[in-house]
Order: sequence, then structure tokens, then C-alpha cells
Amino acid sequence: MAVRKSVVSENEKVRVFALGGLDEDGKNMYVVEAGQDIYVIEAGIKFPETKESLGIECIVPDFSYLIENKSRIAGIFITHGHDDVMGGLTYLLKQINADIYSSPFTAKIISRLLRKEKITGSHVHTLHEDKPICVGSHKIEVFPITHDYPGTYGIAIETGQGYVVYSGEFIQDSDSLSEYYRGDYIKCAEIGNKGVFILLQESKGVERNGYTAPAHRIGPSMATLLEKNEDRRIFVSAYTQNVFWLQEILRTCVKFGRKMILYTDDLKEMVRDLQSFGFEVGDEHFLPTSMISEVKDVIVIIGGQGKAVFQLMSNISNNEVSNVHFTNEDIICIASPVLPGIEKEFKQMENDVYKNDGEIVNLYMNAIRMHPSKFDLKLMISLMNPKYYIPVKGAYRHLYMNGELAMDVGFKPSNIVLLDNGQVATFENKKLKSCSMELELHDSLIDGKENWDMAGVVLKDRETLSTDGVMILAIGIDSFTKKIINGPDVQTRGLIYLKDAEYITTDVAKIMEETIEEAVKNGSYENLTTRQEIREKVSRYLIKTIAKKPMILPVILEINTNNIV
Repeated sequence: MAVRKSVVSENEKVRVFALGGLDEDGKNMYVVEAGQDIYVIEAGIKFPETKESLGIECIVPDFSYLIENKSRIAGIFITHGHDDVMGGLTYLLKQINADIYSSPFTAKIISRLLRKEKITGSHVHTLHEDKPICVGSHKIEVFPITHDYPGTYGIAIETGQGYVVYSGEFIQDSDSLSEYYRGDYIKCAEIGNKGVFILLQESKGVERNGYTAPAHRIGPSMATLLEKNEDRRIFVSAYTQNVFWLQEILRTCVKFGRKMILYTDDLKEMVRDLQSFGFEVGDEHFLPTSMISEVKDVIVIIGGQGKAVFQLMSNISNNEVSNVHFTNEDIICIASPVLPGIEKEFKQMENDVYKNDGEIVNLYMNAIRMHPSKFDLKLMISLMNPKYYIPVKGAYRHLYMNGELAMDVGFKPSNIVLLDNGQVATFENKKLKSCSMELELHDSLIDGKENWDMAGVVLKDRETLSTDGVMILAIGIDSFTKKIINGPDVQTRGLIYLKDAEYITTDVAKIMEETIEEAVKNGSYENLTTRQEIREKVSRYLIKTIAKKPMILPVILEINTNNIV
């Protein structure tokens, strides 16, 4: 990758907005436009709420603006490998080609994902804290931060009006850490001394007083669990992407001399990746899955992400997994937070464990997720000393509270910018010129087969089926004369009990017949148009008669009677 001197103009316009991540948990995607260059920061997904799921696997940002302006995209920056910031990357890259920039560890994961999805045309570049690079027309600097993923960076984009900084999901941890988790606050101060124009900073932990550390550690609770249960088998749920906690679990098991089984393939792959980057837990501490019932005190670690983790734990507790015999001597240890959208699966897992006389230990409740608390946020503000402050990531109340925190440290309200997804903050001559809603965004819903539903049509159809049911109307007509020769036949599911409402099917059949006959008489019959007219008339009739609006599927079969023997 060629490194050249950045070329920026003091007169260039800077625009900052989000395509996802504001007033929601997940789906993070932030855009910085400096002159003609577009810099995309993060490309995440979120999991749907239980009441909204209806077969939807995940929700990704609306990429329409990026697709329309793909020639201007200088680069996509991924700070770490969690789903809420990286899960939507492959969906985006299936529609545009763009270069990706990340840390060495995350870049390795991204490269493997691109190969798996057979995505070509996008190059993955590694970022290093001591090597500023030029992307597009602007210099990019990164600074290491401490987060739940090795090699997480914050990003600073040099513009003509000063640096635009995205601080990432950081915490201040003064304990001794490996180089892959150690934050560099000297580098933060250096960037601050160069002149930070805008600081974007996350808000999810703003309600917590003090610093997040050391309450983010799960190792002490894991040690207590092992001390109290020396001879019992323990199943531990651990999100594969929560790498810091995963490494604490592995180290604690080694410390207590407990053999481990990595039950899922993604977990095995993650441990191999960590070992390739110098993680000290060797293969001798792990047993094959085939020994899961042979070692009494083995620790079985269940990896995965989202709903799949708790669904697998439920199956194990119900003895629905062929190679595991679950007994009431086993312990289910939950070291994976219950994220928004997967509460139903967690509760079902709890029920299944208790029904089978199992024991649950909620390890995650004794630790705080690694997002900045109030003092962490204030520390970064003081180091960066920005002119403008934009809270990101979290519900609107979190964004608002983050803005209040900025006022506590001396910011004027006019220099704090609260945005909604699609609302664009435009800066000219080092001043905020406008803050208007310019982009109409729609959630992009993806089901298990990766089908796209940009406007929620699939979801609406599934809601209709689940509440008001479906009515199917079928009729056969002569393909030449258009006269009715068979039917109509009316079938319903989930709408009405037909024996108690036969008059409805009679009336609906009559509407179908009359609509076809009238269209043929007027010379306006066309199969698709006539079916739509039937759908509208029947819908109005059902709303008026039974106050329901089911999915209505008219079928007109045009039969060639000359071929009937």
C-alpha cells in the first residue's frame, strides 16, 4: 500500500452522519465525508427483537447512500471483530468494492470471511499505530485502545478543519495487559495536541459512575466457580467474539489444572488464531470432543454468537445432542451476556436446565461489559480536547446523557451535536453550518438464506400471516373465451372458522366471479391486473365484515380447453 502525503484544503466541507447505531443497540455504521472522500467507520448488524423476528436472522444498515456514492469511498475502517461493528461487512462488500482497513488480528478474520463468502475486488490492509497512512486525500492515524477484542483501535482522520476522531469502544485499564489489549493514551494526547475538531464517542456505558475497570474482569468469578466445584463437569457458554473474557476463562482453567474441550468449530478456530498471535495456552490443555463423558471434571466451552449459543445449551440440557449425556451433577455456566433480541432463547435455556435438575451459574452478571463509563469518557475528552462532541452508539437517552457529561466538563451546548440515523452534521470554516435530516433510511432485514428485504415487506407479510391469517381464492377460466369453467374455491388458514361463517366464503367467491366477468365484458381483462382488483375488493369486504385484513392470494388459472380430451 503506497503511503503519500495527504492533500487537504482548509476550505473543504466536512460532513458526519450515521447509517446505523444511533438510538439503537448494534448496527453501527458512521460516515465521515471530507471533501470528496467518504470514510466509512464500522459495518455492524443487530439482532431483531423477539416480537420482530418472524424468521429474520439479523438487521443491517441501509447501504443505499454508499452504493450510490461508491466511487467516492476511500476506505472502510473496522475497529474490531464484534458483530455490532463488523457483522454487516460482507453484506456491504457484495454490493460494492472498497478497501478495508483494520488491525492485524481483525484483518486476518476479515480476510477469512471474504474467502468464505467468495468476495473479490476488496483489499484488506493492516493498520499500525506507529505508521500513519494516507487514504484518499487524507492522513489517517490510529491509536490502540483496551477493549474485549485484541488489537482494537481508535481512528483519527485529518481534515482541513482539524482531526475527526472516533475513539472506539475503549476502557482505561491500568493493570498489566498484553500488547494486544494495552491502550496508548500518550498517542491520544499527541493527536489532541495536533488539534481535534470533532470527537465521536460511544454512549452505552455513560450511566455508570467511575471507570469500567476492574469490574470488566470475569477471571475472579471463574476461579471461585472452579474452587467450589473441583469434581464436577461444567459447561461454559462464551461468545466466540468476546475474546478478552474467553482468554480469561482459558487461563483460569489452566491455573486450576482443569482440562478443557472446545465444543464448537468457531471456538477452535478462534483459539488457533490467538495462538498464532502468541496466546500462551497450548494444545496440551485441550481434550477432543470424544472425551466429553470420560473426564469427570472437564470444562466444556460452548462458543458461537447470538441466539445459537443459548439454543445449543438448551439442547445439551435436554439431552438432544448425541455425544453429550447431561446429568443433574453438571453445571451450566453463563459467561455470555444476554444481548437485546435473544432474551427469549436465554429464558428457554434457563427453563430447560431447571426442568432437568441442572444448576445455572450466571457468571456474566458479576462483570461489566467493556464499554467506557463516565470517567473513561471524561479521560478521552480531556486528552483529545475537541471543539465539537458527537455522542454515538446507544439508545437516545444514552446519547443525551453523554451530551450532558460533555457539558459537565465545560462544553457549550452549541458544540454538542446529537444526531439521529440519517441526520447529517455539516461543518464549514470550522463551524457547524447545518444539522438536517437528509437521508431516508430503511432497515435491511436478512433471513437465514440471506434474502434482502430493504423496506420490511417480508416482515410485514409475516406479521399479517401471524395475526390475520391467509385467504386463497382459486378459479379456472377458459384461456380463449375467459368464461369461468371451474370454481371459485376459497380456502382460509388462521382467519375464520368456516362452518360458522359460510356466508363469507360465498360472498368472496361472488366478488371474484363478478370482477372477472366485468373485466371480460369491458375488454379490460388482464390476469395480473384482475387479480390485484380482486385482492383489493375482497380486502375491503373483509375489513368491513370481520375487521381483519388477511393476506389474500387470488389465483386465476387459464385453461386451454382445446387440449382437454
